[in-house]
Amino acid sequence: MAAMPHVVVVGSCNIDLIAYAPRIPNPGETILGDRFSMGFGGKGANQAVMAARLGATVSMVGAVGDDLYAQMTLRNFADQGVDASHVTRVAGSSGVAPIWVETNGTNRIIVVAGANALVDGAAAAAAIERMTDVDVVAGQLEIPQAATLAAFRAARARGAITVLTPAPAAPLDPELLALTDWLIPNEPELEALAGAPIAGDDEALADHATATGVSLVVTLGARGAALVQAGHVTRLPAPAVEAVDTTGAGDAFVGAFVVGLAIGLVSIDAVRLGIACAAESVRRPGTQASYPDRRRAAELRAWVAAGGH
Repeated sequence: MAAMPHVVVVGSCNIDLIAYAPRIPNPGETILGDRFSMGFGGKGANQAVMAARLGATVSMVGAVGDDLYAQMTLRNFADQGVDASHVTRVAGSSGVAPIWVETNGTNRIIVVAGANALVDGAAAAAAIERMTDVDVVAGQLEIPQAATLAAFRAARARGAITVLTPAPAAPLDPELLALTDWLIPNEPELEALAGAPIAGDDEALADHATATGVSLVVTLGARGAALVQAGHVTRLPAPAVEAVDTTGAGDAFVGAFVVGLAIGLVSIDAVRLGIACAAESVRRPGTQASYPDRRRAAELRAWVAAGGH
């Protein structure tokens, strides 16, 4: 494996429109917010940026519109060191995500797909086939599953590891699931997939992973994560931090986890790296803006690689 592993993210690019308020308004109610910010998001783009900050070579495969948001998104990828040569321009709006954040850090998000709904599977697969080397391919559900499926087929053909974040929660194409090596839901997403709240039940978690044929990591917010592999469940705690904004923390986890896999960490240490980066992110407002910078990300990577727990 190359010293700088190549992570390919096939997924969404959004502009986040974030309003901070003491609480979420009730139906028909208007309240005054504390502040507003605009940032870069989309589950795919978030994971790509976190992976790049950890030192991986990262390529983004996706689509943006023909609006001002598209120009901003492509410029951000360049600034973050993410190769966006496989992000296509399509007619119409780019993806946007209005986000409401309460004082305790809880968030609610509405994703408007825009160009993300037009990501083409054949183009995504062709992009992966043309790349010199590919270690890990990550996908989510903010673009058509058919596009992620085509990308995962190409990834498998090249011997790359595939990692799927099943968010927003939706029934999974059985072939996509069959091509997935690692599945990383949060608790509500796991409940939607399993049909029951099983995140606290080790036996049920192990049975679910066995039945679906994947290695499973369930992100548990402030409680850390549960790693389910080979019928065994390992629960890893998160450090105690004061959460300011949890937006994008799950994507920080996944972006770090895939880098951990790509550099050859054992799975439990890849999870630890994911937890460490996610915990850093919730301490600051915003999405990508909250992620540890390259210096801090390198410190966290070195700490985990040296056996830090």
